[in-house]
Amino acid sequence: MRFLLVGDSMTIGRSGDFTWRYRLWQHLEATLGAGGYTLTGPRTGLYDSEADAPLSQAYGDPAFPAPARRHLAGWGEGWLHMAPVIADVVAGTRADVLLVSLGLIDLGFYTDSGQTAANARAFVAAARTANPDVRMVLLPVIPNIRAESDAPFAAECERFNLLLAEAVADLDTPRSPLVLAPRPAGYDIHTDTYDGTHPNPSGEHRLAGAFADAMYRAWSVGGPYAGALAAA
Repeated sequence: MRFLLVGDSMTIGRSGDFTWRYRLWQHLEATLGAGGYTLTGPRTGLYDSEADAPLSQAYGDPAFPAPARRHLAGWGEGWLHMAPVIADVVAGTRADVLLVSLGLIDLGFYTDSGQTAANARAFVAAARTANPDVRMVLLPVIPNIRAESDAPFAAECERFNLLLAEAVADLDTPRSPLVLAPRPAGYDIHTDTYDGTHPNPSGEHRLAGAFADAMYRAWSVGGPYAGALAAA
């Protein structure tokens, strides 16, 4: 089973982060075992703020294996950016399962909730052109600091999440199932992020757990997430 992790700055992480990708890798190692899965993607780096580019390999755990670092995530990238490229990436990586965390950056900088939802639907359609059997877990926009102080933005986040749920219900098929992951249980921007948006170690565990538990409940893939919801 080949997993492709797709996301924005919360997924790529920056220099020094462990990332939720690392936490998911630990979970997959524990539940599927080496050789039972592959993490794939065209990128491996973290965001380097000094270079303003995804060039860093300074992961929080240097022992994070290079092949497991592969992903399709970018600082400042959203559904708008990923929809046009996902077909080629799925074809090139032969991905079976997409785990997608997108939307916040779109709503914050690029598109309103309606257009963001349309881009999410375009993403699903494009991925299926490359693999008609692809499975996807889509994460709603999770709590963030801007939504605490900007009521119109918070409303757009909520509206997008409703539209994303509608898209999952409309587009889910037996051949290519879609799952809407739950918002991470207990997620608190004051204790699970380092700046109100980007996850710290406990937030990384909660994000990885949301994807892991969604896959286990929907498809019996892996097992319940057992990672520690505390700083590593």
